[in-house]
Amino acid sequence: MAWYPFARKLELQPESDGQPAIRPTQVILHSIAAPWSVDRLFEYWKSTSLESHFGLDYDGDLGQFIGTETRADANAGANRRPDGTGAVSIETASNTRASDPWTGKQVEKLIALGSWLHHRHGIPLRVCRSASDPGYGYHRLFADWSVSGTACPGDARVSQFRNVVFPGIVARATGQSPPLEDPDMPSMMNESNAVDVSLRSGVWTGLAFTDAVLHSGPRRHSTLVHLLFADSTHKEARIEGRFYLTDTTGGNPSAYLTVTGKGPGGHQFQCSADVPGGRHLRFEVRATTPDGSSVRLLHRVLSGPYWAL
Repeated sequence: MAWYPFARKLELQPESDGQPAIRPTQVILHSIAAPWSVDRLFEYWKSTSLESHFGLDYDGDLGQFIGTETRADANAGANRRPDGTGAVSIETASNTRASDPWTGKQVEKLIALGSWLHHRHGIPLRVCRSASDPGYGYHRLFADWSVSGTACPGDARVSQFRNVVFPGIVARATGQSPPLEDPDMPSMMNESNAVDVSLRSGVWTGLAFTDAVLHSGPRRHSTLVHLLFADSTHKEARIEGRFYLTDTTGGNPSAYLTVTGKGPGGHQFQCSADVPGGRHLRFEVRATTPDGSSVRLLHRVLSGPYWAL
């Protein structure tokens, strides 16, 4: 079993020793619908047949009740599958309606823990695409993760997960951002464009969301681009995306590292960096097919926090 070194160990027995082993492939975030401390949550788990791996209170106190390679019963069908895979569950303090946002201290602990889980267990840095797909998610994301449906967590925390917490985990895990130390509250970017684009095979194409310019410097950002390609896309199509900087006229480009995927469906691209003054951040995509056929991009979404410098 694995214990996170930056959490208080509050081992829950007999569950910790008695429940079967899992191979962790997912991380699922919850709201407990109670403003409880970690110790209060620990006492609650001792009185029920349910439990989570971790508990996190409003002030950032993080406790671990069960090792991450042992089953915890908070995720219904994701607790442990027939192939031995399962989810790591993190319960977080909330108001009684589970409608409030995570505090800054909670956000920082979720990012740090999420990064550790990636490095410790190899959980891929993506949002789960199905109930069994490896990655990160929140309890209400898939019906199979609850017994009779759930509204946990509320809309405020779902927005934070998509725009702050998950991009922060990716940035931390890839070494692109330092730990947050009382950060200023960021502004949030959330733009989409549903106009279909036909991409010629092998040709880089700049994408506009609300505008072709994603950010204007000086600015710090953690940006996630999600692209959805048609089901008719060749299954061996190579999908490449990259962020790049230009001057204010669109010239003098300087590209970041290209990220590559394959085939139809959703693809995600993430960048956390500073945009210098007098520079613009943009994004481009290239689809290359074995037969030279074009690829249809159906939808694109841009999201993430940013700060003025």
